[in-house]
Amino acid sequence: MYLPAMATFFKTSRLWIVDYTWRGAPRRWYRALPAGADGAEMLANELADVQGPQARLVAIRPATPEEETDYLHGKAPRHIVCPTGR
Repeated sequence: MYLPAMATFFKTSRLWIVDYTWRGAPRRWYRALPAGADGAEMLANELADVQGPQARLVAIRPATPEEETDYLHGKAPRHIVCPTGR
């Protein structure tokens, strides 16, 4: 299904990467946010809300151009917040 709104959103967004541990296991989360958004604060709060005290934040950073390309081509891990990967 073609969703032109998603393509338009991604062009005006920035991809962020959140590295964290969940019960000691390393996890990585990719998230596109509107350009200019304070991704570090927004994602830290969202991680705490979703995963609670079992998650420990390691780093939040904007994706590199290579990481964005890999993500767009499906070569990066999917958007996984659920610790089971489902």
